[in-house]
Amino acid sequence: MQQRFKGDCGGGPWRKRSRCRGFSLVELLIVTVLAASAAVLAGPMFSEWQARDRVDGAARALLASLTFARGEAIARGTPVFVCPIGSVARCPTVGHACARNAPPWSCGWAVIAEQAGVGKALRVHPRLTGVSIAAARSAVAFTPPAGQVIGGFRHFEFTAVGVRVRGSEARLRRCIRIAAGGRTRLAQGTCKEPAGA
Repeated sequence: MQQRFKGDCGGGPWRKRSRCRGFSLVELLIVTVLAASAAVLAGPMFSEWQARDRVDGAARALLASLTFARGEAIARGTPVFVCPIGSVARCPTVGHACARNAPPWSCGWAVIAEQAGVGKALRVHPRLTGVSIAAARSAVAFTPPAGQVIGGFRHFEFTAVGVRVRGSEARLRRCIRIAAGGRTRLAQGTCKEPAGA
């Protein structure tokens, strides 16, 4: 003989009808509206998060290339250049064209060691999507014996492309500064100096 419990939805003379009923149409509509509202509110925040992640990844990749180039200049005893792909004679084109009106550094960069007047590619970073890199100079040259940078201070500013930002845009910007001695530093925000600095 099968025993029935009060929580069981099976039939029984003692069972009340309200115990096993499903959701009403009104309850389902309320849950659907709440879920849709949460998705609408979370969408822009998710887009900003993705854009911040892309900008941060691009900045860290260029920082790693600059650090690598300085180390190679010291180790090899020859000049090592970091430059945008296809923009300088020492940086050969590596098989893709830059998007129209895009800043050159956004199309990728290469680390080139100069040996006997000939450039040898040590590393090549591919074109970036969703990130714009602005720089005042077309190349960075690290020279031996200590990996100094020719031409003094440099900086690179990274921004997200095609993303609407609510509030401060500094969250989606990164800045790499290179001192004359060749040391690099990554910071959040714009490269512009604050007023009065």
